[in-house]
Amino acid sequence: MLKIFLFIRTCVFYLGFFSSLILCTLFCITIGNFLSLKNRYHYFLYWNKFVTKWLTFCCGVKIAISGQENIPKHPVVILSNHQSPWETIFLYHFFSPVSAILKKELLSIPLFGWSLAMLKPIAIDRKRKLNARQAILEQGKKLLDQKISILIFPEGTRVSPGENKKYQSGGAVLAIEAGATVLPVSHNAGYYWPSGKFIKSPGTIKVTIGKPIDTAGRSARELIDEVEGWIRQSLQKS
Repeated sequence: MLKIFLFIRTCVFYLGFFSSLILCTLFCITIGNFLSLKNRYHYFLYWNKFVTKWLTFCCGVKIAISGQENIPKHPVVILSNHQSPWETIFLYHFFSPVSAILKKELLSIPLFGWSLAMLKPIAIDRKRKLNARQAILEQGKKLLDQKISILIFPEGTRVSPGENKKYQSGGAVLAIEAGATVLPVSHNAGYYWPSGKFIKSPGTIKVTIGKPIDTAGRSARELIDEVEGWIRQSLQKS
């Protein structure tokens, strides 16, 4: 009986998710070219805010955030673990303006991808690793200079709760090369919006924002190992 109830709640969630996505992307495509990049962030991300609230209303998935006092007022390189589609929605608006590093294939999705492209994400071809790293460095530095933070998931793919994958150092390299601060973030969204599964489970997603890390004089591997260690320790406490 409980599974049927959760299934119905999830169906209602996705009904609102996709219908609102279509309406929002049509709106964004219509007005996007008339707005500056920062104004696009302001208007486009209303959908992200709606989805997180709709998820709470339909599926009982709440959010508890700790460490907000650690967020610097200047742009940073945000390094977060990657468990679920949830964090790609929530972190995008919570840290706005922020540019995410993502697969270039996403920009080809009708409506959604076209709207996403207007936010100037760093779209990379994962098959061409050298070119991808160069794009992250070049575009990342430009965006940081424009006071836009960069969001990176150093695992490179979604990893289920309880599983571990070695962190890639691209985000650390960007932060060091740009002289930017690293902001580590952990969350346990995979328990409530599991990747590749339909049903959403009620509960509280715990988001923890760590203390900013100065990158001066650090090696990329040393830096990413520190971030990885902090995130794993933080997840054990959540």
